[in-house]
Amino acid sequence: MRARAMRGVLTAALAVCLLAACAPVAPSSSPSATRQPSSSAVSPSPTPPPDPAADAVARMSVTEQAASVVMGHISGTDSAALRAYMRSAPQGAAFGGFILMGGNIGADAAQVRAVTDALTLDAALPPLIAIDEEGGVVTRLPWDDLPGGRGLQALDPAQTEQVFAQRAALIAETGADVNFGIVADVPADASSFIASRALGTDPESASSRVTSAVSGEKGVVLSTLKHFPGHGAAPGDSHHSIPATSMTMQQWRAGAARPFVAGIEAGAELLMFGHLAYTAVDPAPASLSKRWHEIARDELGFDGVMITDDLGMLSGSGIAEYGDPVANAVTALQAGNDMVLMIAGSTAETAPQMVTGIVDAVGDGRLSAARLRDAAEHVMRLRMQVAERR
Repeated sequence: MRARAMRGVLTAALAVCLLAACAPVAPSSSPSATRQPSSSAVSPSPTPPPDPAADAVARMSVTEQAASVVMGHISGTDSAALRAYMRSAPQGAAFGGFILMGGNIGADAAQVRAVTDALTLDAALPPLIAIDEEGGVVTRLPWDDLPGGRGLQALDPAQTEQVFAQRAALIAETGADVNFGIVADVPADASSFIASRALGTDPESASSRVTSAVSGEKGVVLSTLKHFPGHGAAPGDSHHSIPATSMTMQQWRAGAARPFVAGIEAGAELLMFGHLAYTAVDPAPASLSKRWHEIARDELGFDGVMITDDLGMLSGSGIAEYGDPVANAVTALQAGNDMVLMIAGSTAETAPQMVTGIVDAVGDGRLSAARLRDAAEHVMRLRMQVAERR
């Protein structure tokens, strides 16, 4: 029965098809019926999501943008003096960052918290308050007795992560939100200036511990990798000179680059550029090199805040070309840095002078308004991230 019924259906369908084939085809009632849709009929591209950081920066004056990309420093713990300093840029603009040094550190976390509270003029948009808390040789908090540098080189990655998690908690108690504490350099040998501070003695061990360090700090403080593109390959101390190496790009990728790549992939939020000259890539110090910033952003995929090492070190190198910290700040932004750091040799007037110099550079075209805006947006995103955590 099922077969006969199916044959009946097929016969009826064939008859309908034959009748349709014999019927004349009516002309289209609209010439456009067979036309391809015009470009105006194509669905519009989706509207990009709003960017709160870009919107906030767009509402800022050039002076406010310039102040927001400066991380300065004065010594002391007086709350009134610290608040006045943070608002001392031209037109009352507020600096976007401050670095805590020994002169800002009291006897315990509560005393340091009073300092960071004074530095925070607007709780809804706090500045980036940084500290060099590596442990070991470089320790700002006297009560931080956790290992750093060589002490960590003897630990496995899991232990390293635990140490950085504990250190991040100590920093967070003070109200600081950025740690300049992850030394991703690979020392050339045990006599290297950076050997006692590095997390590993070779690219592999350094990479694994850098990854662990970032993981340990994640969600508590913002992590910084330093000193890009690597201090270990360049002999000498960048506090007093500009160490140089003839290492090629191929050699760099195979060795010194690896811990930085690992840290970037782990999610580090800041990348600090050292005053180091890789002459085969660019004769200029990496902190002032556009090429090295392109490598970090475009080739390594780093999308966080790129910050200079202390520009006071550069101006104190004895090289006349780099003697002016204000000019160095402008050049650093031109190169691609999002934030400029000034400590050594600075006074209460240095950071405001840098802001004036940046504004003047935008005014006469040496620094494009778009580059300053891009830098300010990168900094703003991190400041908003800090505000969300508080």
